Amino acid sequence: MSEQLPFSQAAENNKAPIAEILTDVFSDVKHVLEIGSCTGQHAVHMGRAFPDIIWQPSDIAPMIDGLGARIEKDAPDNVRPPISIDVMDGEWPFEKADAVYAANVVHIISKPHIEALFAGIGRTLTSGGILVLYGPFKYGGNYTSESNARFDLWLKNRDSKSGIRHFEYVDGLARSHQLRLQDDFQMPANNQLIVWRKD
Repeated sequence: MSEQLPFSQAAENNKAPIAEILTDVFSDVKHVLEIGSCTGQHAVHMGRAFPDIIWQPSDIAPMIDGLGARIEKDAPDNVRPPISIDVMDGEWPFEKADAVYAANVVHIISKPHIEALFAGIGRTLTSGGILVLYGPFKYGGNYTSESNARFDLWLKNRDSKSGIRHFEYVDGLARSHQLRLQDDFQMPANNQLIVWRKD
């Protein structure tokens, strides 16, 4: 009997709405580095939705076996085998991409990890490259919904270093690495899909 693949219901629910927006956002993109691919469900779906894009999934080392099993079983040929990336490393095992994609990452990791993430993105993205972040955010210190306020409390109870981030904080980090805001899309389940472009 084969080992069960890792699975996220949230990833299953949001992959199609995200891909619909990315159809325009990634119209000129050739190579995407995905940070925090987790179960690989997004990588598989995006690989199928965008057959002309090379999709490189990645995650921390403990996640690679499960992620790799899904990619090997379900992904099309344009999805590469996953690589291990710890955002705190000063050098990532990846050179350049014209897009970086991360879904449900910045509210899970600590602020030092977020700052290291943006430093790595700054090194990795080519000029004109695109950064896409998906997940919940606060604006002007306010939650976009009561359910996000409850989710933030749950996150902080689970790990005090995690939590829903202020958009202004994340955008400030982006600007410090020559990324300018291009779009901010409201998504189902009180999430956002935010797009920056590197100067």
